[in-house]
Amino acid sequence: MAEQKPGALTVLWIVAAALLALYVVLSVLARRPDKESAAPQTAPSGSSVYERCVKRALDKLLSFFGLVLLSPVFAFTALLIFADDPGPVLFRQKRVGKDRSLFALHKFRSMKQSAPHDVPTHLLEDPERYILRSGRFIRRSSLDELPQLWDIFRGKMSVIGPRPALWNQDDLIAEREKYGANGVLPGLTGWAQVNGRDELEIAEKARLDGVYVQALRCGGFAAMSMDARCFFKTILSVVRRDGVLEGEQDKGEKT
Repeated sequence: MAEQKPGALTVLWIVAAALLALYVVLSVLARRPDKESAAPQTAPSGSSVYERCVKRALDKLLSFFGLVLLSPVFAFTALLIFADDPGPVLFRQKRVGKDRSLFALHKFRSMKQSAPHDVPTHLLEDPERYILRSGRFIRRSSLDELPQLWDIFRGKMSVIGPRPALWNQDDLIAEREKYGANGVLPGLTGWAQVNGRDELEIAEKARLDGVYVQALRCGGFAAMSMDARCFFKTILSVVRRDGVLEGEQDKGEKT
């Protein structure tokens, strides 16, 4: 008697059950607090229904499926880094989140373990000696940013929003305060990123972050349209490598 193969519907049920189980496990892990966290995040009075509910649901959905679908890319990048410089392939860095609370941001390591931590690349003496052989490729392709999908899933970041400042970037934090940009979740990409990225001065970057916040607080179509524009312009920017300066990705950051 021929062995009966499982039907397509059965396979779909198995895949769905596996994804649900994975989602539950990740959700439990995501609740673990950061030691860097300084204050709980709260919903500001000016936030819209889109910002509080729709945007968060989209963030959770996109980050979860991003983690699942891009897992082979994660593995490939990790192998590249480990082959260059054996050791941890990820690093955690203290960043400023919503309402100026602190959180641990995750990135793929593109520099040697001996590189000073929490120091902007452009302030390092002879930064070239710290960059891994695979580091330039990882930066040019923005692969180093992929682990932030986990930060989005756990609610510390959003897909779209102002890029999270280093804890010691007082000038950028102060400029953003003028526009209310410290009151929203930081993002994997944002309006400033698709309008100059590394080429922008701090004052202009903060102003563009303020433009994004203003659209977000309008809610409805205006907010959704701004997020959609940022999302698709980011894809084009990554493909074209617009505004990326070698050794100085997200000017002011050490990556």
